[in-house]
Amino acid sequence: MNRKLPAVLLSAAMAFVLAACGSGSGGSGGSGGDDGKITLGFSQVGSESGWREANTKSIKESAQTAGIDLKFSDAQQKQENQIATIRSYIQQKVDVIAFSPVVVTGWDAVLKEAQAAKIPVVLTDRAVDSDPSLYVSFLGSDFVKEGEAIGDWTLNEYKDATAPVNIVQLEGTVGSAPAIDRKKGFESKIASNPNLKVIASQSGDFTRADGKEVMTAILKANPKIDLLFAHNDDMGIGAIQAIEEAGKKPGVDIKIVTIDAVHDGMQALADGKINFIAECSPLLGDQLMDIVKKIKAGQPVEKRIITEETTFTQQQASEALPNRKY
Repeated sequence: MNRKLPAVLLSAAMAFVLAACGSGSGGSGGSGGDDGKITLGFSQVGSESGWREANTKSIKESAQTAGIDLKFSDAQQKQENQIATIRSYIQQKVDVIAFSPVVVTGWDAVLKEAQAAKIPVVLTDRAVDSDPSLYVSFLGSDFVKEGEAIGDWTLNEYKDATAPVNIVQLEGTVGSAPAIDRKKGFESKIASNPNLKVIASQSGDFTRADGKEVMTAILKANPKIDLLFAHNDDMGIGAIQAIEEAGKKPGVDIKIVTIDAVHDGMQALADGKINFIAECSPLLGDQLMDIVKKIKAGQPVEKRIITEETTFTQQQASEALPNRKY
């Protein structure tokens, strides 16, 4: 994470808190419960990908349907913004705080502040390494399992390989749970075949632009690449542009596997430019609102709630696309 001068950082954080205090979707400002509604303060990572945009839409629409007063803030992929926003929600005395943490570490202090204020916290999409007693529930995917699904496809695809298979990995945001866990799941699987070799692994920060930029550089340094594993669809799509500009055919000259299954990724899979996708559903809104209502009613909530997901081949993507919600 980039570190700025203390004065600049403090000024930016204060400005962000003021912005967060004024931001909302579906309700008036002020303390939670003033109008009888449940007030949920939600801090989103950012809008770095199609997945995140679908996730944000799901949360906003589900809150409106559930009659929950949602205070929403976009952290622009900066942890300091999320911490400032969470503190503003504590000051506003919201009923529940939920957030998708940009990175795994560094949350202890603000989570303890929420606990001291008796405001329950729910993690969505991504995990933290804090004491589990500091949050009520974690709703999201099993990122290790997603990486393992990609690894299983790779093992099967290259089971008859007698020569080295050169693999490039475009990782997500450094220090984020999905980047750590997807890499762990994938590499644990392919380790059983010594012919499968990761020759380059670099962060593309989950964005299409960075995926293209990083892949362009990797292509120049590595003339022979057999397989690209991108930790999300957007980086994979950016890499497709780089591969095409290098005069190669994505999905053929370089096979591509990704995670998410958002619309653009599924279209690329149906078109044969991506070879396989493991799903990571962004539609967490309804489940989150259900958790929030249970917490407010004093009902028990599961500590870990894993979303149901699948995988897609080219044919399955073609069949699913017409009715795809994201």
